[in-house]
Amino acid sequence: MAMDQKQIIMNFTVPPGADELTVIAQHAMDNLPEELMEFCDSLVIHIEELADEALEDELDLEDPFELLALYRSGSEISPGVKKKIANDDDVLMLFRRPILDLWCESCDDINDIIRQVMIEELGQNFDFSEDEIEEMNSRHYQGML
Repeated sequence: MAMDQKQIIMNFTVPPGADELTVIAQHAMDNLPEELMEFCDSLVIHIEELADEALEDELDLEDPFELLALYRSGSEISPGVKKKIANDDDVLMLFRRPILDLWCESCDDINDIIRQVMIEELGQNFDFSEDEIEEMNSRHYQGML
């Protein structure tokens, strides 16, 4: 090999499983922008492989890989239909396979992808504007680069 030729070394790992994504999501949750944190007191994170058939039908998805995350209020029966008594926690479902596809396509850090997906889903749910969501996504973690 010539001295001026550069060699690229890539590290390959197995894709993170549901448990690893839960840890990453919990870390992201601890570092969400303050304006979102006030809405997330009782938020529970669930990692699912893909949206199931019922959810595909409910959301009129053509492909389950379209859905990266879904926020469900404990007071919702289905999107837009509220229960009279809220007795369940709010849930943020993250869909592992579509997130892993995004990770492979973008080559971005999986931590950044999870954080961005969470900010976008929560921001849209709590009626933040696209500009506000973009600004929150571009903001750095507290104390991190």
